[in-house]
Amino acid sequence: MSYGPRVLDHYLHPRNVGSFDVDDPRVGTALVGSPELGQILKLQIRLEGVTIESACFRAFGSGEAIAAGSLATEWLRGCDLEQALAIGSQDIVQALDLAPDKLHCALLAQDAIRAAVADYTDKHPVPPTTIVPEAHHGNHPDTTGR
Repeated sequence: MSYGPRVLDHYLHPRNVGSFDVDDPRVGTALVGSPELGQILKLQIRLEGVTIESACFRAFGSGEAIAAGSLATEWLRGCDLEQALAIGSQDIVQALDLAPDKLHCALLAQDAIRAAVADYTDKHPVPPTTIVPEAHHGNHPDTTGR
């Protein structure tokens, strides 16, 4: 196997390998990929307020898949959820200089980010907005004395 320098760095020295407690309400968890295809990525984010204060991953698969998970955890730290969702597979492809036949590794990381954000937001649904009744004009007598 011939890895580029950034892939090799993240593969040999992966950042943020580990797990958070899935029951922690501050944690969003994703498990994406396919054992049949030999690529699985578990990615977790932990928020403090509206900011991702930490991210971790575990991967089974190629060096490129491991590198994509490692890179994603670095990029996620300090992001809000909207910024996290803006991280796309092409960003990962470019940063790691992935070969075209390894695009699926970048897509795996992108899918994991989106699934982790979705899991977090499922734990924290936005409360429904209060509906204020519309004022009725013309149906009430004028009480101003005019």
